[in-house]
Amino acid sequence: MKQLSGTDNSFLVSERKNVYNHVASLCIYDVSTAPGGKVRYKDILKHFEERMHVNPIFRSRLAEVPFGLDRPYWVEQADVDMEFHVRHIALPAPGDWRQLMIQVARLHSRPLDRTRPMWEVYVIEGLDNIPKLPPGSFALFSKFHHASVDGMAGAHLALQLHSTSPTGDAPTAAKHAIYVDREPSTIEFAARAVANNLGRVVQLGKLSAQVAGKVAEFGREQLTQKMKNDAPPRRDEDKPATGKAPHTRFNTLVSPNRVVDGFGMPLSRIKRVRTKIPGASLNDVFLAVSGGGVRKYLMSKHELPSQSLTALMPMALRTDASAGGNAVGAATVRVRSDIADPLERLNVAHHEAQLGKYMAEKLGADLLEKVLSALPSNLGRLIVAKGLIPTLNMTVSNVRGPDKPLYVAGAKAMCFYPVSIPMDGLGLNVTGVSYNGVMWVSVVSCRNMLPDPAFFVECLKDAWEELLAAADALPDPTGTSEKKASQTPVKRAVGKNTVTKHAPVKKPIAKRTPTKLPATKRPVAKKPAAKTRKKT
Repeated sequence: MKQLSGTDNSFLVSERKNVYNHVASLCIYDVSTAPGGKVRYKDILKHFEERMHVNPIFRSRLAEVPFGLDRPYWVEQADVDMEFHVRHIALPAPGDWRQLMIQVARLHSRPLDRTRPMWEVYVIEGLDNIPKLPPGSFALFSKFHHASVDGMAGAHLALQLHSTSPTGDAPTAAKHAIYVDREPSTIEFAARAVANNLGRVVQLGKLSAQVAGKVAEFGREQLTQKMKNDAPPRRDEDKPATGKAPHTRFNTLVSPNRVVDGFGMPLSRIKRVRTKIPGASLNDVFLAVSGGGVRKYLMSKHELPSQSLTALMPMALRTDASAGGNAVGAATVRVRSDIADPLERLNVAHHEAQLGKYMAEKLGADLLEKVLSALPSNLGRLIVAKGLIPTLNMTVSNVRGPDKPLYVAGAKAMCFYPVSIPMDGLGLNVTGVSYNGVMWVSVVSCRNMLPDPAFFVECLKDAWEELLAAADALPDPTGTSEKKASQTPVKRAVGKNTVTKHAPVKKPIAKRTPTKLPATKRPVAKKPAAKTRKKT
């Protein structure tokens, strides 16, 4: 039996009838790799049955503490009703991409049953009119509550759920001992609650002193820097992303209904950008494309604010995700939706990411996690809702996923779309997961805020193509000719499939194009040039 952490529990207490905090993934599979060239529902059931032992999440249900005196526990049970958790549906004719996205959005809008292990998998057939898909392809839409898994743990779980070869490589559950927890009595729960709450009072006192010290240290550092630079006016990219974010359509209450869509960015093409712009990271590229996409979308609605939108950028606090649960920090980063030039936006996004990480580390990357752990659940939820969310417009996150092909019942996974959470005041989520050479990007929002998700994805694609074209037009720092680079075949992910095309070299989008990103850890304001007096 394992108690939920403060961060884990926050995803439970913040759920409302319009916000359900489960994360999900959509994978599409090619059955031609399976034995016999086909996969039946019972084959998928068997595949999951053989993996019920690989992670406690599959057999763990919530055990609530009476009267809400303490955070709940995960209690492992012996049996799992596989036909309840693994469900079988099909798209109606013609079975196209839009129908699949609508179905996924509807499934994502439904809550998980808290009386059972909090996960569901939907086998979706009838994908008969989606271009480039092999005949007989099917999809798996998998939902897990965020209280049990974060981004890194989700990527690890995907590895555990799949085989790394078409023939399968997982032992059966019969070869593994399964331990069942005994649910404590009310008296035992109460005794644990008293001890835990007393420990949190001490923890809160230490945390308050720690935060006060860090804030004071940061203030002294800023004052010293200001005096050193003779107090020049600071550039926007030198200032922390603090204060209230500009108001957009994504910063109101969300409806219970979701929309979902996505596309793919081949890692080989991202590498081309990074080769042309030394110092740029994959995360910088992702931020720049997200900023460019939301800029194009809001401009089309005549709603683009002059101030850049600010994103919540989750930060992993661990390298080993096998333990499950949540271990994430958070940085606030401007996506520079106020900059039209794609390369300039990339340049500044690099600084923004560095500054956001610097600020988070200075105050403690795990500060939010500690706050949620020390405070009562409802107070922690209130601080997040009133203190953090008003400073943000959207969530932008990318996670490193499996870099090798994965299989379910012998069928090869062709794509891996993450499906995350929009919430009140933060109704736009852009998330990417890398899998098998492609960064698969999904947009999730509320139907009222984003009635045209396919158009938003087109805006992201346009921003991505503009950045790639502008980078291609720069001189190659390695000395390789542009002509030779332009003739190299690259994989281009279009909508739901990946096809091979030749990437054309286009003219740069704007004249002001940086060729190298400075490798500074923290951007600082430059000292102004000395003034000269005119002779009279």
